[in-house]
Amino acid sequence: MKVALTLLARDEADVVDAQIAFHLHAGADFVVATDNRSEDGTTEILERYERAGVLRLLHEDGEDMRQDLWVTRMARLAATEHGADWVINADADEFWWPRSGSLPDVLGAVPERYGVVRGCWRHFLPGPSEDPFFAERMTVRLCAPAHPGDKTTIYHAHQKVAHRASPDVRVLPGNHDVEGVGDTLRGWHPLEVLHFSFRSVEQVERKARVGYEGWSRNPEHEPTLHHLLAYDAYREGRIGEYYGSFVVDDEALARGVADGTLAVDTRLRDALRTIRDPATGSFTLPGPGVPGLRFPRPAAADDAAYASEASVLTEVDGIVRAEQRVDALEHRLVGLERGYAARLRAAGRRARRTLPRR
Repeated sequence: MKVALTLLARDEADVVDAQIAFHLHAGADFVVATDNRSEDGTTEILERYERAGVLRLLHEDGEDMRQDLWVTRMARLAATEHGADWVINADADEFWWPRSGSLPDVLGAVPERYGVVRGCWRHFLPGPSEDPFFAERMTVRLCAPAHPGDKTTIYHAHQKVAHRASPDVRVLPGNHDVEGVGDTLRGWHPLEVLHFSFRSVEQVERKARVGYEGWSRNPEHEPTLHHLLAYDAYREGRIGEYYGSFVVDDEALARGVADGTLAVDTRLRDALRTIRDPATGSFTLPGPGVPGLRFPRPAAADDAAYASEASVLTEVDGIVRAEQRVDALEHRLVGLERGYAARLRAAGRRARRTLPRR
């Protein structure tokens, strides 16, 4: 089985090298990437993987962040030109962690009738360490993300999707869902999406400015809460304070571990240490004599904690499906009403033709 990763990146040089190397070692065979106006060295990193023959690089100069269109294009290319069986549509700050085995092992276990499987977002928070490599200072994970309807925080429970490759797929905004590839396997989240959204003051400032301005130029998209809050902090010169509000110091960590809202999670840090040269900071590529990453099956206690955290996604999924049924019913009623009105108009025309002319 061939697994492809799609990646849309803009100014993600601090994370994108690790992100690509990790997924290749986790079992992805190929990457289709789109670089959107990067200026920080991201382009050069992508070009290095392109020269190695494991990445196809597209360039997009648009300033209006047409994410759904650009990712859909990559997902279709993965199917039509790169022979993918499954496609993972990832952001640069996401690391898709299989719950056991490898990415092909997990996706290969999906029954044939299903075209979509979901991964659960798991948010990591920055620590006070000044290590320049994000994975060394981001080993604190949030265990109780908010319900997606909660507007008081940016850290929500959410799901991302992997899907069977198809030339007809349509990736929806945010990479949270797709259309055109068959049924979704619900209630099972065999992939954790380790999410490292806020990594440094400089990265958050760049994300605030570029992200908000890009999304706001797209008339079909309304900026999210985190775009608005970060951009306000940037405009008001509070970006350092804003970033600092997410940093977990030792005291906060001790409280969070005690009450179950935080956990120390070094899995990504440890995995990246095995494929990264600490002297140069560069990553190895999988190949003959270079073993890939393997992911052990979690212990029962971890499985239970994960199921508890992911349970809110099942609840949200039920709400979304109910809303979809209501929308479909409303659409059907509109059609019936239009049909009834059309029949009345036709009957009126027939009646007028039968009236005697004066």
